[in-house]
Amino acid sequence: MPTVAFHTLGCKVNFYDTEAIWQLFKQDGYEQVDFESTADVYVINTCTVTNTGDKKSRQMIRRAIRRNPEAIVAVTGCYAQTSPAEIMAIPGVDLVIGTQDRDKIMPYVQQLQQERQPINAVRNIMKTRQFEELDVPDFADRTRAFLKIQEGCNNFCTFCIIPWSRGLMRSREPESVIKQAHMLVDAGYQEIVLTGIHTGGYGEDMENYSLAKLLWDLDKVDGLKRIRISSIEASQITDEVLDVLNGSDKMCRHLHIPLQAGDDSVLARMRRKYTTAEFGGKIERIHKIMPGVAITTDVIVGFPGETEEMFRAGYRFMEQMQFSEMHVFPYSKRTGTPAARMEDQIDEELKNSRVHELIDLSERMQLSYAKQFEGQVLEVIPERAHKGEPGKGLIMGYSDNYLQLVFEGSEDLIGSVVQVKVNQAGVNESRGQLVRVVQPFAASKALIV
Repeated sequence: MPTVAFHTLGCKVNFYDTEAIWQLFKQDGYEQVDFESTADVYVINTCTVTNTGDKKSRQMIRRAIRRNPEAIVAVTGCYAQTSPAEIMAIPGVDLVIGTQDRDKIMPYVQQLQQERQPINAVRNIMKTRQFEELDVPDFADRTRAFLKIQEGCNNFCTFCIIPWSRGLMRSREPESVIKQAHMLVDAGYQEIVLTGIHTGGYGEDMENYSLAKLLWDLDKVDGLKRIRISSIEASQITDEVLDVLNGSDKMCRHLHIPLQAGDDSVLARMRRKYTTAEFGGKIERIHKIMPGVAITTDVIVGFPGETEEMFRAGYRFMEQMQFSEMHVFPYSKRTGTPAARMEDQIDEELKNSRVHELIDLSERMQLSYAKQFEGQVLEVIPERAHKGEPGKGLIMGYSDNYLQLVFEGSEDLIGSVVQVKVNQAGVNESRGQLVRVVQPFAASKALIV
């Protein structure tokens, strides 16, 4: 049986895309092996969000070539899309395919098996207007299923290369999304995470259809317990979306809303499409209709020109927002973006000290958010055995409002819906006690290898 090995860098969308490419190999009779072992085909799914992403991608490509010089080495993803010539120049690379046409990977591999002539299959992504249909009917070792609903982004933030690597916004056909949701539920999944490059922009390129309409259609999927949106911009939380959050009991009480900076002048230079007042207003409305909601966010620290005053203003704003967690990143120059050419780049040491301040703030907010739920009973879908204390019979999973709970329970509860009482709040994980099993693990999922 021919073998294939994958290595994925970067974001959740890339991991989804890798799963989709694996389905194509599986249908063709391939067996998947570990990336560190000898395979007939290696697929490296690359990232280009930072210059380091490019570097790591090149390292993994070279590692595959060294592992088996005879193997077919295929490179896909964002770095492949933006710099195909750079990758083709690495001796031993056979196929470069960007962030589209991945559904044609098998014919390319067959062609390479016959005539070992390297193929550059990258096209101009900016001309692509169709969503690439790649189904993922199941995910190995996961209790949450990811469902990709859109591709690309029209925002062109000054720090970001992604529109150039993923192209412009294009949404997946609603029928196709709903069909895949049914497939995932039939495979035993109780939670679906909607994902994409700019997930909340779903439907902006369609007539008479929107993210809110899609959420209502997913709400009607029998057997689906939870719908989570991987990320949504404040400006995309429309009144219609708020209605769904208010009216559907399947919507998780957790939203990831990227802030990026808490100061208006920094936001303007980033070319973000909102002010702190607009952002704050949306957050307030969400809290009103979804009491106890967890709002997580992304923040970039040390953007060019960020003064001490701007940083302090941002810090106070974030404190006021009471996020349940912040993902904090130091600004890193991405070649080819306007921000990389800006004057007033911030000193690395200063950037790092600001990052630490915000991480401390995030941890304080995480703890105070979790503390509200001490003594309460929450629904949890256990995901795996707790790795921290092996042999203690502990498992972990997430509540709908994204608290990570660790509690005593057997591993055969993984994938079930259970009730857990929160005993002790913590920063990254809280401790709880199993109360009862609401809905056992679906047997059909257990049959999927």
